Amino acid sequence: MNAMIEKSSAWFERYLVPPLSAIASNIYLQAIRDAFIIFTLPLIIAGSIFLIIANPPIPALAQFLQAHPGIQNAILVPFNLSFGLMALFLAFGVAYSVAQYRRTEPVQPGVLAMVLFLVASMPVTNLNSLTLGTILPYLGGQGLLIAILIGILTSEVMRWFRSSRFTIRLPKSVPANVKRAFEALVPAVLLITAIWLLEWFVSSHTVTTTDSSGHRVTLQLTLPILLMKVFEPLVVVQDSYPAALLEIILMMLLWSVGIHGMNIVTAIAAPFWFSTLAANAAAGPAHAHGIVTEPFFHIFAHLGGSGATWPLVIYMLRSRSAQLRTVGKVALGPAIFNINEPVTFGVPMALNPLMMIPFVLVPVTIVTINYLAFSFGLVHVPMVMQPFTVPVGISGFVATGGDIRGSLLQFFDLAVSAVLYYPFFKAWERILIAREEAAARGESERATATKAVASVSSGAGRGALSR
Repeated sequence: MNAMIEKSSAWFERYLVPPLSAIASNIYLQAIRDAFIIFTLPLIIAGSIFLIIANPPIPALAQFLQAHPGIQNAILVPFNLSFGLMALFLAFGVAYSVAQYRRTEPVQPGVLAMVLFLVASMPVTNLNSLTLGTILPYLGGQGLLIAILIGILTSEVMRWFRSSRFTIRLPKSVPANVKRAFEALVPAVLLITAIWLLEWFVSSHTVTTTDSSGHRVTLQLTLPILLMKVFEPLVVVQDSYPAALLEIILMMLLWSVGIHGMNIVTAIAAPFWFSTLAANAAAGPAHAHGIVTEPFFHIFAHLGGSGATWPLVIYMLRSRSAQLRTVGKVALGPAIFNINEPVTFGVPMALNPLMMIPFVLVPVTIVTINYLAFSFGLVHVPMVMQPFTVPVGISGFVATGGDIRGSLLQFFDLAVSAVLYYPFFKAWERILIAREEAAARGESERATATKAVASVSSGAGRGALSR
């Protein structure tokens, strides 16, 4: 068994680790991931608090707010101006993060990316005739794709101009801040002009769409609307069981070779997840139907951390293996807050062919169960963002807008995880116990041999003295 595990580990390190590491080290994916985590996630979570207040899980309060829409709309103002503007902040964040990875000045690309995103999101018309409510959806979830593209484009174009001769260069005696301002002038003018002309052409056309109340309306086309129309089939496909299955398998394969799978997949899928989440939030708990979102994975699939390893921690605390007992004690506290690096690298799960099987199988099974539960309406779909560190039980209730069945689904998933992990855990435990016993015997034999050598040496010394 040990020889087979070692051969399998060598195969994974040789053939699986290099391509997955290449994906994980892509600058653009890392920049998108960082932008979501640093620049949008705090605002999304803060805004979601007001969404919960506006749609309380207490029936009496919910009925009161529905009867007084003015109060409910007032409560939703902070939500709409934080969660509802996340694409604007993401444009800054992506440009800033790309510039940091390229080791260039990051603030100017970030600010310019925000301006370009606003130019791209507004139809070329009399702005006095526009209302914030008309364009707000495209500054939030539905504008994420164009925000990412503009962020990358802005940072790379400014970097190219800084290293080329097509820029304004001032003498060395000029202060650095003034020099940077003039260096950014040429790419800023060119980019604003290019995006404005493109938006002017696009907004000369109209599109018929459905508003939040379900009515058909005709809008001037803008770049975010155009991009959403182009990718609409992909958004629909992404909110499907095959897409959820592919994403969870990729996450766990990456984790299985020691790469943070959730971060990598988030960088690719986040625009679609947050678009669906924004639509759920706008529809409310009773009418939301999008399933595959960020909370679908973080809150309902990664129970105790990636791989749903909470039951493993309990098993390890009672293990006969000294190594597993130690890991269990260390992992217990973090597991409460869904952090399981001690489990992933202490058991280990990563690069361990035996434990990699349930490490992938358990999340796949849980995702399947959850998708069916949400699609059949057994539980309200996730609609509220929250930190992934919120403990199991509480997080399921909050994520579903106050549906207690969300918590019950989490506990059911934990029971499934416990059943599936158990035979693999026992098999790995037997291997570790055998290793520990062999190591103990070896240590005992070495100690005995050392004593024997010392005894012989001592006897030889006494004999020499007697002569």
